[in-house]
Amino acid sequence: MSSTFDLQGALNLDGAPVAIGFLPEPPEGIPPWTGGPVAAGCAFWRLARQGQGFYTVPSDHHHCPVGAHVHGIAVPDERASELAETLEAMAEAGYMAPDEASSIPTVWEAPAFIAYAPASDAPFPPDVVVVAGTPAQVMLLHEAALRAGVAPMTVPAMGRPGCAVLPLAMQTGEAAISLGCAGNRTSTGLVDEELYSAIPGQSWPAVVDALPSILAANKTMDGLYRRRVLLVEGSTST
Repeated sequence: MSSTFDLQGALNLDGAPVAIGFLPEPPEGIPPWTGGPVAAGCAFWRLARQGQGFYTVPSDHHHCPVGAHVHGIAVPDERASELAETLEAMAEAGYMAPDEASSIPTVWEAPAFIAYAPASDAPFPPDVVVVAGTPAQVMLLHEAALRAGVAPMTVPAMGRPGCAVLPLAMQTGEAAISLGCAGNRTSTGLVDEELYSAIPGQSWPAVVDALPSILAANKTMDGLYRRRVLLVEGSTST
């Protein structure tokens, strides 16, 4: 998928929006992942955000039991106990209550391949596009999604696990926000000042198309607000 509009530059994002596809066949135009094991599948977000495109197979995601569960990936019998053990450890640490696990969104259909690439030139139809940004940047993206009709006024936000925002956006067909859990931030290097916006893949072009007018409107309103502050509070206001 491609667009002549440079969304990354327009929002001044530190990295590219990431297209993610849950696919039955390997996509053409990008290679398989050959970089070795990663501790969590969300580490692939970081690499695609840096400009890499590739696809993974289910075994590439086995090292994160919760992430594999979220992605709808079955694990081999010898690793079947790891999810329960991880959830038990989370409960013992006070990180997650035992009854919370059943409410975590998951991908409904097990993928044969999961592809990652910068959204501007992904050679596959994405199921979801993830954008990392500051609250101000994500606010503008949310306004574009709202304008495009793919976001509710009160957007849902995920805490942990951070990757669960993928099936949340896919299943609702609406934009969602992930605050970025501890594991995600460790695996991706997401800084404290950033969070994620997840846009359903089929709606991404409409959001991109809506953004220029949103940016122009916010520039106009910013000038209005600054003049109002100056008028009401005077030049000494901070």
